[in-house]
Amino acid sequence: MTKLRHRTALLSAATALMLAAAPARAAELLPPPVDLRILAINDFHGNLKPPPGGITIDDPADPARKIQVSAGGAEHMATLVKELRNNRRNTIFVAAGDLIGASPFLSAMFHDEPTIEALSLMGLALSSVGNHEFDEGKTELLRMQNGGCHPVDGCRGPHPFKGAAFNYLAASTVETATGKTIFPAYAIRKFGGVPVAFIGLTLKTTPNMVSPPGVAGLSFKDEAETVNALIPELKAKGIEAIVVLIHEGGFPTGDYNACPGISGPIVEIVDKLDRAVDVVISGHTHRAYNCRIDGRLVTSGDKYGTIVTAIDLKLDPTTRDVISATADNTIVRTDALAKDPAQSDLIAAYDRLAGPIAARPAGSVTAALSRVPNAAGESVLGDVVADAQLAATADPDKGGAEIALTNPGGVRSDILGGEGGAVTFGQVFAAQPFRNQLVTMTLTGAQLKAALEQQWAEPARPRILQVSKGFSFTWDAAGAEGNRIPADRITLNGSAVDPARAYRVTVNAYLAAGGDGFTVFKAGAAPQTGVYDVDALFAYFRTHSPVAPPAADRIVRLN
Repeated sequence: MTKLRHRTALLSAATALMLAAAPARAAELLPPPVDLRILAINDFHGNLKPPPGGITIDDPADPARKIQVSAGGAEHMATLVKELRNNRRNTIFVAAGDLIGASPFLSAMFHDEPTIEALSLMGLALSSVGNHEFDEGKTELLRMQNGGCHPVDGCRGPHPFKGAAFNYLAASTVETATGKTIFPAYAIRKFGGVPVAFIGLTLKTTPNMVSPPGVAGLSFKDEAETVNALIPELKAKGIEAIVVLIHEGGFPTGDYNACPGISGPIVEIVDKLDRAVDVVISGHTHRAYNCRIDGRLVTSGDKYGTIVTAIDLKLDPTTRDVISATADNTIVRTDALAKDPAQSDLIAAYDRLAGPIAARPAGSVTAALSRVPNAAGESVLGDVVADAQLAATADPDKGGAEIALTNPGGVRSDILGGEGGAVTFGQVFAAQPFRNQLVTMTLTGAQLKAALEQQWAEPARPRILQVSKGFSFTWDAAGAEGNRIPADRITLNGSAVDPARAYRVTVNAYLAAGGDGFTVFKAGAAPQTGVYDVDALFAYFRTHSPVAPPAADRIVRLN
């Protein structure tokens, strides 16, 4: 071999080695991924103290069995949030709605100001709005954000209410008069120089779940269409990493940190989302899951503060996109987590004012009154609530009611009873936290049947009304729309309801305004407004204790 040929061969070999090494050297020069931890909650509902029953999970020793774990409460949650943030450079704490509304007495008495303060104190940064954020209307929700005294009850708390330190997001909630969203559609935060967009929105069926006055002047847009319409705007700002905070959810078949199968609205929504969306943090259905839907991470953290979801993202500093996303639903275990002192001080300050009122004795129960429905949709607590509302409005001067009906979503917490079955006003309030006034109206038998048929306004999620003693109906699961209830199987005191006869019927103000899709009640004649639902239940316990669980045989299901 000549020197020239030898030299050429050596150069070729060296070049090949350099080319082979080039990708490795290039990779060494690229900046490392940015780690981001997102902590998420949903459906807190003002549970500043651990909710009764905690969370139900699979028994680790026997997955075929379920066990209850004591969990939740702002004091323990704050400690867990701190632990999950510890030694992390980039973190953010977010929520997927229903932080307030349908709250226990301690928060509800102060119009949920304590909850807003507690979540602000533990560092919540962003939250979507849920349907319960509208329980007291848009103006009150704006007060939750901005602070100030309640327009009717004034300043009841131990200190001035400054409003939320976190920001509400409402991409799909639009004022019809202006065409503008009531809160920003999204927020952008930077982590290690990489921008991440958080889009917040509630479910489009919110008007069917909130008293009509609460959403007057507002429209609720389609969830997926709203998100997809924002993608070009975010892309134009150089955003590639996109997280959706949505108050809508699904129904999994697995345990709290798994997802072997999931159904419900969230599946359809995620399938419709632009591929630019990387992570979806959901809520509303009060379930816990850690899923992959359409290749994307989708999470939910149960309810009442029993879980904090830790989502770990790796962000590419060059492409600005998400490289990977994993999640872990962590239970807020009361036996393993210390109480955060700042949260304890806040709760104690409000408790000093609310405690004596909540501790007032109401009466007693012979056994727990559960709000969990049977196969027909009837619950023993629902029966008791309906009976209490009938008792409060039966006298001719109070409405002359013959029948009382109440919506299952208005019955929020079991009444378990304390020592000796004792029941307090605080427990009664937890079961009926919305403070809806009772309305007694005249309906014909035909209108009454039409109202009962509206229990399937959303066929996939029927709302079976709870009914007072003496009234009964049968429904056919295989019946056609508008004909699920045989007319001759609607009875009052053993006699079939006459379609032409007028009946005096009591419902709460939410139903009277057409809430939950029960529009027939809006046509009720000669309405007479009565006491608040919680006061009716409190009075019932005072006069009927000890209260025993009814037989729950007023509603019959066929097929």
